[in-house]
Parts: sequence; C-alpha cells; structure tokens
Amino acid sequence: MGRYPRQVVALVAAPLGLVLALTALLGAAGDHPAVRIIDDLVNFGLLAYATVCAALAARAALARLQRAWVLMTAALAAWAVGDLIWLLYELILRQEAPVPSAADAFYIVFALLAVAAMTQFVSEPMRQSRLRIALDGVTVGLCLFLLAWILALHTVYDAYRDDRTALIVTLLYPAADLTMLTIAVMTLLRADARQRVVLTVLSAAIAVMAVADSTYAVLVAGDRYQTGDPIDAVWGGAAVLFAAAALISRRTPTPRPPALAIPSNASLWLPYLPLLLAGTVGPPLVMSGVEQFLVPVIVVAVCLRQSMAAWENRRLLTAAADQALRDPLTGLANTALFDDRLAHAMVLRSRINRSVAVLSLDLDDFKLINDNLGHSAADRLLSDVGRRLAACARTGDTVARTGGDEFALLLEGPFDESEAVARRVSAAFDVPFTVDGHDILLRPSIGVTVASMSEPDLTPEDLRERAGIAMQAAKRARSPEVHTFSADMVPAGGGAADASGAARRPSGDGAAQIRLLGELRHAIDHHGLDVVYQPKISLRTGDTVGVEALLRWPHPQLGLLLPDSFLSLIREQGLIQRVTDLVLDKALDDTARWYSHDTRIPVAVNLFAPSLRETDLPDKLCRALGCRGLPTDLLTVEITEDVVLSEMDLVTAVLRRLREYGVRVAIDDFGSGYSSLSYLRDLPIDEVKLDRHFIAPVTSDRRAAAVAQAVIDLTHDLGATVVAEGIEDAVTADWLREHGCDVGQGYLFGRPVDAARIVGVDGSDTRRADDAAVIGPS
Repeated sequence: MGRYPRQVVALVAAPLGLVLALTALLGAAGDHPAVRIIDDLVNFGLLAYATVCAALAARAALARLQRAWVLMTAALAAWAVGDLIWLLYELILRQEAPVPSAADAFYIVFALLAVAAMTQFVSEPMRQSRLRIALDGVTVGLCLFLLAWILALHTVYDAYRDDRTALIVTLLYPAADLTMLTIAVMTLLRADARQRVVLTVLSAAIAVMAVADSTYAVLVAGDRYQTGDPIDAVWGGAAVLFAAAALISRRTPTPRPPALAIPSNASLWLPYLPLLLAGTVGPPLVMSGVEQFLVPVIVVAVCLRQSMAAWENRRLLTAAADQALRDPLTGLANTALFDDRLAHAMVLRSRINRSVAVLSLDLDDFKLINDNLGHSAADRLLSDVGRRLAACARTGDTVARTGGDEFALLLEGPFDESEAVARRVSAAFDVPFTVDGHDILLRPSIGVTVASMSEPDLTPEDLRERAGIAMQAAKRARSPEVHTFSADMVPAGGGAADASGAARRPSGDGAAQIRLLGELRHAIDHHGLDVVYQPKISLRTGDTVGVEALLRWPHPQLGLLLPDSFLSLIREQGLIQRVTDLVLDKALDDTARWYSHDTRIPVAVNLFAPSLRETDLPDKLCRALGCRGLPTDLLTVEITEDVVLSEMDLVTAVLRRLREYGVRVAIDDFGSGYSSLSYLRDLPIDEVKLDRHFIAPVTSDRRAAAVAQAVIDLTHDLGATVVAEGIEDAVTADWLREHGCDVGQGYLFGRPVDAARIVGVDGSDTRRADDAAVIGPS
C-alpha cells in the first residue's frame, strides 16, 4: 500500500481490524445469542461497506471496467440483502434460516453476477476472448469441484440425498466460487500491469470466500454449523477484500486494451492442471478395474495434446503481435508500439526520477527522391535511414517509423542524454546514402523535447506534440542544427532572399537533381558557397562607387556554378533565407575588411521580395552593420522589380525604415518584368538599376533609346540614382554617359572577382583588374 494515500490504507485497515475483533469474539463466545446477533450485524455492515466502495469504483471507472464494477456492485448488494434476510431470521423469528431459504436466492444471484463481473475485467478487446476466459473458468471450476467432491464434498451429497433443492443450493456456492476464482486468476495472468494489484486483491477475496463456502457446506452436511461459528469471520474478511479492491481501483489508471493479446505461459497450462489432477487422482479412488488406469492415461494424453496446440497458437500469436507492432519496411517500432512505450516511460517518470525525451525527425526533400527515383529506391533509402538511426540509439531507447519519411526516438534513462543522441543522429546524415549507384546527401529536420520534472501533469501526447513542433521549426529554418522545443516556438512564415540572378530549373535527370540538392545542402551547411563582387563605376568620373555581391558555388566535380544552375532548388526547397544570411554575412565581413584598410566601398546585396515583409529586417541589418563598425550607408539593399509584391503597405514601411536608418534601397533588373511604373512612385528608393536587356539596344533602336531616356529622366526627377547593368562595350557606355546615366556595371569595367581582388594589399582597386578570370554574367 506504500504508493496509495493514507486515506485508502485507513479505509481498508479499519474494517480489517473489525474482522479480527469479530474473529476473537466468535472464538471466545460464539454460541452466545448476543454475540450471534453482533456477528450478523458486523457481516451485514461489512457487506454494505463493500457495496458502497464498489459503487464508487464504478462511478470512477470507464467503459469496460465500469461495467465490471457495476455488476460487482449489484452482486455485493445481493449478498448484503441475503445477509439482511438471515439477520431478520435471527432477530424476528429467533431461528436460523433454513436450507434453502429466501436468503439463498440472493446468495445465488450474487454468485451469478460476480461470475459475470469477473469476465468484464478481461483486458482483451474482443467479446469472444471474454467468452473463452469464461468457458475456461467453468471448465476449471468443474474440474476443481470434481476433485473437491472426491475428497470431501461427497459428504454433502450423502447428507442431502433426499432433498435435491438443498443439495443443489449447498453445492452451488463452492462450484460458483471455484469458477469465479479461476476466471480471476486467468484474468490476472493476462491483465495490464496497472490492473494486477486490483485483480490480485479480487482473487484473494474470491479465494477466501471459496474456503468459507466449502467449509460451510461440509459443516452444514455434518449438522455442525450455526451462526456464531468462526467461519463467519472469514466471510467478513472476503467482504473487506472486495472493498479494498474497489478502493484501489479508483486510484488505478484505466488500461488501454492491447491490439493483440498474447496469453502468458501460465495461462496455457493452468486450465488443464485441474483436469489433469481430477483425471489422475480421482479414478484410482472411485473406479476399479482397467478403467482406473485407462482414464488417467486418456486424460493425460488429451491435456498434452491441448497444451501443444496452445503452445503453437501462442507462438503464432507472438509472431503476429510482433508484426503488428513493427514497421514492415524498416523493422523499427511502429506508432502503436512507440506510443505504448512512451506512455510506460511517462508512468515510470512519475514514480522515479527518470529522464524521458522524444526526438522527432523528418527527411527533407524525400518527395523529390520518391518522384524521381521511384518508390522501390525510396523504400531502400528509408531502410538505410532506419539502420542508421538504430545505430545512433542507446540500449533501452526506442526507434520508430511514424510516417512515410518521419521517424521518432524515445530516449529514456536515469540521465538526460538527448542532446548527445541528437548530435549523433545529425552526424549520421553527413555520410551520403548510396541508392542505385547514386550517392545522395540527405538532410533531416530534427526536433527534440525533454519532459521537464517541473511539469508533473505532462502527458505522452504533449511530449509527441512538442517534439513535432520543434521538428517543424527546424524544417522552416532549413538548418542542420537540432531544434529543442521552447514555449515561444510557433510557426511563422519564412522569408526568402535571392542572392543573385534569375532562376531556371537545373538540367539533367531526377537523380542528378537529387544529388545536386544534397550537395547544395552540404555546401550551405559547411559554408561552401562563395561571394564575388562586380564593381559599379561612376560614368562621369570613372571612379569605383561600390560593388555588387554575387553568389557562386565552387562545386568539387562540376566546377564553378553560377546561380542559374542551382537557384531554383534554393527557392523551391525553402533555402533562400539561409543563403541570404550567408551572402550578407560574407559581404559585410569583406566590407569591414576593406573599411579597415581605409577604403570605403559600398556593397549591394540582392534580397528576394518576400524578405521585405519581415518587419524586423531593418533592425537585423543595422545590428549586423553595427557589430562590424560599418556606417549604414555602406549597404544597399536591392529588390527585384519583376516580383509581384503583395502587402505593399507593409513592404513600403520596411523600406522606409531602412532608408531612415541610412541603408540605401535599389530596384534591380528594372525593365525585365511587367510591373507598373507605380513602383517608382510608391516605393521609397535611392537607386534604379536598368536591366541589361533594357539598355542593350539603345544605340541601335530609336524607340528603345527613347524609353531608356525617359526612365533616366523620370528617375532623376524622383531624386534617385540610375545604374545601368550589363555594359559590355564602350559605345553603349558613351551613350549612357551622354544621356545622364549615373553608374555603369558590366564586363567593360570589370568582371566579378573575389574580395581579395577588390582591394589588394597595395591598395589597388578593381579598375586595374583587367586580368581577372572570366567567371560569367551575374
């Protein structure tokens, strides 16, 4: 009782003390009339108490257990009514109740209802399973009754041979008790661990009652029983045990029925043990001739045959249960087994100081693999993932596949080692997977949550949900880092940023795209992308007035890749924000390095338009500039003109704050899309960059020249600077200079070069970098 409140212990100990006192009283003066009345009153009171306890247990229980306790309440109430009738015989008629009497009718009702109640405690979900348990109970009860008959109860038959009604009533009690006891034991062997204490106490109550009823039958047959016999205290003890079982049941959580029940070893042979005893002990005592030897041999053979069949069924059920709890593809635990073990771990956590953590993992870009390599290859990849995850887990941890490309780990132990296990899981994906000859770098999104001891009411469902939230946060961040759940972790729309250039889908087959995506993720995770810079030259003075940061990927096998070859993957797979952060960090670091050489070179970084809906963007950029000691006017934010901007009011507010902080704003690739001139009117900008295709025909097409001239004049009227991109010949540069264009950018002035070539150790700048390597257009 150590784990039950003192109130429960007191509610059991008090009536148990009353039973002990009654036992002493009956042993000393059981034949005294007053003592006999006290005996009847105490037994009736104990039964009434047990009935109330059972009713309270029924009120607190749910579903099947509620039905069991309702039936048990009715059974105990019938027993109490029978004792009340017995008491009335003693008080009013001044005689003992005859056999049979009206009291026996209620005792028989108790027996029938109690047997029905015990079948409801079976935790197996199917009605046929409960019927099988009931039939086992009847079979075993009859065998035990047969054995008891041979050894003792035949004397009852001899006593009531001429009174069939009294004989049936007298023998029915031990037979019903033995049936109930067998059902109780069979149920106990199959019960959920959380119900075993209740069923053990119920079994003890029925066993005590069976002893009392059998003794009563023998005493009545020998005309040696009268009220006040010490056997009456045994019935009182049984009533106290029924009350204790009801009280404990109110403190016991309702078990979930198993998906597939596996009978225990004991439950296989236990139903045949009484048959074996009755069939081997009985015949030599009651038979003669060859049958006393033949019958035991037949019974032993039948029991062996049935036991072998039961063992075979158990083996098949064990295999089926294992398959029902395992993912057929990976062999890992499935959701049902994971949830069951998580629930068990949380129960242990509530009782002892034990760490419980859940790691949730989702494979990024798995749909791309499924669509391009096929389901068979994807399944083999999932099996490989399952093996790697299992290798990362510790002994006692549970690894499960909970969805198509989703996995979960249950980490439990005396200490919290979830962080170390999560790091091992993340590192396991640094090695490429080989599928159909293709090396694929796959990245997971990993979320972890730990059950805090400060939250005693935390449920398994809460833990699973928190791990999923953390995993979704990792997926939104597109980060290889493990995300640990925190209370402020809520989904938010991620921004996007364009590092440079227009996008197009990478060429090649699906496997090549998957491989390229894996390598791209690896490059982002390990800072394998580079930033180069193309100078911006004043067309009036020829001085360098700034540079534009452009993204490059030095691929180890494919060589230097321009954004056109991988930008679509960055956009489609939600990596744009991480790439933007990478470009910004490198660009500002290089600008700070130039600034430390007393060279002031403004840098322009291209942002994808949805980033401008992030209201904290101005503060974020100012913090980045401030921590490097850079003036805010050294940064120009470029936005693409061909992107349809939504939430114009919000974007305008963000741009206005940027300009208030001193950061310059430019519209990039103006003339390449189909947006209206209202962008020039509505957006607070400092600079308009004319697209290469917009200015290329100005020297040969009069209409193109007229449009370009109009845009230059309009931009100047709005107080903004005009920058022309993609200038590759002096004729175009001269035209632009003559018509008022402020800044030029293109191969004519300098090709994109790395940061070291912008300002060398001798202070030279990009205007003398004519020998730079040809990298290609931005």
